[in-house]
Amino acid sequence: MRALVCERGALDVRELPAPTPGKGQVVLDVVACGICGSDLHARHHCDEMADAAATAGYDDFMRSDQAVVMGHEFSGIVTAAGRGARTREGTPVVAMPIVRGLDRADGVHLTGLTTRAPGGYAEQVLVQDALTFAIPNGLSPVTAALTEPMAVALHAVRRGEVAKGQVAIVIGCGPIGLGVIAMLKAQGVRRVVASDFSAGRRALAERLGADVVVDPAEQSPYEVFDEKFLDAPGLLELAVGTMEKLRAVPFLPWHQVFRAAEAVGAGPKGPVVFECVGVPGILDGIIAAAPVYARVVVVGVCMGEDRIRPSIAINKEVDLRFVLGYTPAEFRESLHLLAEGTVDPTPLITGTVDLDGVAGAFDDLGDPETHAKILVQPLG
Repeated sequence: MRALVCERGALDVRELPAPTPGKGQVVLDVVACGICGSDLHARHHCDEMADAAATAGYDDFMRSDQAVVMGHEFSGIVTAAGRGARTREGTPVVAMPIVRGLDRADGVHLTGLTTRAPGGYAEQVLVQDALTFAIPNGLSPVTAALTEPMAVALHAVRRGEVAKGQVAIVIGCGPIGLGVIAMLKAQGVRRVVASDFSAGRRALAERLGADVVVDPAEQSPYEVFDEKFLDAPGLLELAVGTMEKLRAVPFLPWHQVFRAAEAVGAGPKGPVVFECVGVPGILDGIIAAAPVYARVVVVGVCMGEDRIRPSIAINKEVDLRFVLGYTPAEFRESLHLLAEGTVDPTPLITGTVDLDGVAGAFDDLGDPETHAKILVQPLG
C-alpha cells in the first residue's frame, strides 16, 4: 500500500506492507484523515515530545530518526477483520487512535505517533475493534473524520466545567480553539468570546458559534460583556462590604449564612479561559490578564520549556487545568453530535489533498488566513 512517511522531518510517499488484523482488530480503507497540529509539531519537534511522553511513562513515541506513518484523525471502511472482531466488513467507521500490540506484552500504542502503530496517512490503517464506532445517521465519512479533534474539544469543555451562564473565553482560533467554541455552544454556554489576531480565523469562529469575536490587538477579550469581573482590590472591598452588611443584622449567625452561600455556589466567579495557542508566553500572559478566580484550561500544546509567574496566579487564585485526549464515551458523543447535526464542523475543512499533496499541505497550514483543517484522502 502507499503511505506518507515522516523521517528526519522529510515527508515522502512510500510503498509499505498492508496491515494484517490480529485478534480483536480490523483494517480500514482510509476515507479521510485530518492533519492535526500535533502532526505539524511532531514533524520537527518529535524528540522533545518523545522526552515528555517518556517522563509520563510512554517510551515509544516517535523519534526524528525513525520512519513513521502519521495521522490519527481518520475515518474509513472496514475491509478486513481479525478473529473475535464484531465490526463487519464494509461498515463505515471511525476509531480511537489506540492499538494494542499483537502480543499483550507489546503494550498499547498511539496510532500515527509511533513506529509501533502506523497511522492514517496511508491507504489502510489497523485499528482496535473495541475502539471502533460505526458512523450513524448517514453522516459523511469525510465529515466523520473530524470526530477525533472534536472529541478533544469536548473533553476540554468538560474539564472546564463551564456553567451555561458563565463567560467562556477561547484564546486562539486554530482548529482546536474552533472545536472548543463549537462544543461550548453545543453544551448550551450562552456567552462565548473568541480571540485571535487572524481575521480569517475570527470569521470561522463566528461560523462555529462564537457570540463575540475579538482582535486582541484592539480589544481585551475580558471586557466585552457588561459583567465586571473582580480584580484584587475589588475582592478585598467585597470581603469588607459583605461582612459589614452581615454583622449589621442583629442576631444573624453570619458565619452560617456565609457557609450556606458557599455551599450553593454563591459568590464571585471568574470566566473560564481556554488556552488554545500553545506557544511560549501565552499562558503567563493569560494569567496576568485574567480576572480573579479565572479557571484556565490549557489545551494548546507548548513545545519545549515555558515560564509562568506563580505569584500572580496565587494573588488571583487562578485555577490551572491541563487536558489531553478524551474518554471513549466522549469520542462516541462527539460522533453523535456530528451525526445529529448538533455540531457542524464542516467550516473547519478548508482543503483536501491526496498522499502526494501532504507535504505541501503541511506548509499551507502555516497560513492562518487560508486554512484551518486540511483532510488527506489517500484513495482519492
